Amino acid sequence: MFSDFAFKIFEESIEKYHIKDDVYQPFINPYDKGSISHLLYRKNWIDTVQWHYEDIIRDPEIDPVAALTLKRKIDASNQDRTDLVEYIDNHFLEKYRTVEIKKTASINTESPAWAIDRLSILSLKIYHMREEANRTDASKEHLEKCESKLKVLLEQKQDLSSAIDQLLFDIESGDKYMKVYKQMKMYNDEELNPILRGQK
Repeated sequence: MFSDFAFKIFEESIEKYHIKDDVYQPFINPYDKGSISHLLYRKNWIDTVQWHYEDIIRDPEIDPVAALTLKRKIDASNQDRTDLVEYIDNHFLEKYRTVEIKKTASINTESPAWAIDRLSILSLKIYHMREEANRTDASKEHLEKCESKLKVLLEQKQDLSSAIDQLLFDIESGDKYMKVYKQMKMYNDEELNPILRGQK
């Protein structure tokens, strides 16, 4: 199943990141460029680094200048994340371009890649909640709460994985079709953001 394949790559990326656990560490993709594995690994690495950016920026003692610099990094990371989602959808568009779409076919509420994006984020939630559930310096109450939350996350993983695999099966069989809208983020565009436009 594609969801299992993707989740294993996400886990690999997360484990690799946490060896150094440093948002400034160099990124090395172990998969061949152009492969879906390469895209999935890159996608999750972006999510993992941004997860830790979000931790850092919530430090109540953070220097305001450093916080602004980090906010810019988070903005750039969000754009990279969106770009990778589009690359992953392009992979599926190409893969299924010869499928004969049935007259009764319907469109899904989200594209395959945006569902996979949710699975990538979920893999991070599971990793960090499992960490919390296994802490040796936390109270019993904390550990029990985190263990309960982890069970919910694992159930969510099962449901989301099933939905992704079903969607891909339906697209492959012509029961659903893909229609991808490119993201039109306005706040980074000098022509569309009035603040940036005023600085020109």
